[in-house]
Amino acid sequence: MTTTTLNPPTGRSTLPFVDACHPERPLTVNCYRPERHRPNDPVVVVQHGMMRNGDDYRDFWIDAAEKHNLLIVAPTFPDAAFPKAEGYNNGFVVAADGTITPREQWLYAVPARVIQALRAASVIEQPTIRIFGHSAGGQFVHRMLATFGMGPFGEAIAANAGWYTLPTLERRFAEGLGGLGIEEEAVVRWLALPMVLLAGDRDIATDDANLPSNPEALAQGPHRFGRAYFMLQAGQTEAKARGTPCNWQLVPVAGIGHDGAAMSRAAAAFWFEGRVPSATELGPSRKQVG
Repeated sequence: MTTTTLNPPTGRSTLPFVDACHPERPLTVNCYRPERHRPNDPVVVVQHGMMRNGDDYRDFWIDAAEKHNLLIVAPTFPDAAFPKAEGYNNGFVVAADGTITPREQWLYAVPARVIQALRAASVIEQPTIRIFGHSAGGQFVHRMLATFGMGPFGEAIAANAGWYTLPTLERRFAEGLGGLGIEEEAVVRWLALPMVLLAGDRDIATDDANLPSNPEALAQGPHRFGRAYFMLQAGQTEAKARGTPCNWQLVPVAGIGHDGAAMSRAAAAFWFEGRVPSATELGPSRKQVG
């Protein structure tokens, strides 16, 4: 249960949010609400990258919000309260002493509670809700799906993630799902989800200071684009071994590197126009770390 309601005004806004499970760690929620948006019109939750710049990621979606009448909701996890990868990408799942924290403390449940807060304020009723994350946000989104499922979200995109949690219980989190108390049935459910891996085909830098370089990440490939294919193959392999479907999809974005703005535009077109625009249409690729 959330302790906060959210009622964003028309246009841009930045609202305080107190999560019931982390009352000592205040968040903000950056929103964009078109004037014509009504409670059953679409909602897109946007997970920022490592720069914790939810305001920028909200702004990346404004053109699409106006074009397709979308409420944009970007929960923002400040680094001071949610430090390093452990406090965002990895969801506060592993404590500093290496033990697994209580499930109710995991950050992957926060986006669903943000949705609850919007619903409590009657901003939304029963719209179609999607979630998009780029870079560190892509790590956040796919780990959310692995641990909590789709929840209120009808569709999910993890874009340009630095590395991935694999669908196996044989490797400890964050490399796999081992040690979390997750059962085999949960792995099967994750494999069956319609998770989209959106991958810029120029996200191939190997010397980026923000590219995860821990041994587990390097084992997945030299760069983010290659690691997305590794993840898809891992899902297909695990599904085949279990005789169960893998409904994951990898969608390459031609001519785009590690660019949060361009990848946001690509995700909007993929969802709301049924296409992936050309690099020319997406605009010159600008480096957007995260």
